[in-house]
Amino acid sequence: MRTAGVGAGLAIIYTVLISCADAITKLIAGGYGAPQLFALSGLIVVGLSVLADRHPSQRRGLATCAPRAMAVRSGATVLAAVSFFYAFRHLPFAEVFLFIGLMPILAGLMSGLILREHVRPAAWVALMAGFIGILCLFPNGLAAVSPGHMWAVSAAVFGTLSMVMARYIGRFENNALAQVFYPNLAIFVCMALALPFVWKPMPMGDLMWVGAYAALLFGARWLLVVALRLLAAYAVTPLMNLQFVWMVVLGAVFFGEYPAPGTYLGVGIIIGSGLFLVWDQFAPAPGTRLLPGGPNLASRFKTGP
Repeated sequence: MRTAGVGAGLAIIYTVLISCADAITKLIAGGYGAPQLFALSGLIVVGLSVLADRHPSQRRGLATCAPRAMAVRSGATVLAAVSFFYAFRHLPFAEVFLFIGLMPILAGLMSGLILREHVRPAAWVALMAGFIGILCLFPNGLAAVSPGHMWAVSAAVFGTLSMVMARYIGRFENNALAQVFYPNLAIFVCMALALPFVWKPMPMGDLMWVGAYAALLFGARWLLVVALRLLAAYAVTPLMNLQFVWMVVLGAVFFGEYPAPGTYLGVGIIIGSGLFLVWDQFAPAPGTRLLPGGPNLASRFKTGP
């Protein structure tokens, strides 16, 4: 119970940090290409990770005992970052949240396949209610779907995969910093290859925004990795529903964006289902709530002791 409470608290702090980082993404997305933002921020986060590892309380090194799983997580993180960038470019800030609301459903599916953490039947009802909430965004049917929505779906899929792999890796090592370092190193390397083709000179003000984005991202991802080690992935993702509150405030204050009534309805359904999933995680286990990962899956990714 106490472990789950700490994990939930860390996930809530994560929502504040990542929402502020997302706001900077939307601010920067209009004037620069994705490689420019992510190459610079990825390099900064890599540097912060190295510096943090030098602190006496850390000093665990940045090696990983699950390199294959880390490679999957890193690749998914790169794809999620790019997808979120273009989703924020094409969609209102708060509207992207509804696709973040898809992540508990995806986490439930992926947790069963990858982690062997099976969601109880009652929790699946809550997950499907969350999906109904997503549909409230499209009162006119599929005709309302735009490229921005497709980017948002892609962001939700790869973002969830990255989170589920973080929990998987946490079974074999407790060095959260390594899980911050390698995905951001992958982002930097991939984006640096495209950087010469999209580079634009940046004034000092924009460079400061990129630095702030990197610092927020560093703290958010570190906290999220720890939270995913303490709490099931499908229970962490509903807590991200708090992002809607922060995103509505930030969208109204900085971008003059106000959600449509259908968005509020969808969010209400999603938050209700999310609260049930968190309660489900705290409820007494009936005996077979979460099953440990099977040896076949572990041997697929783990290469170390």
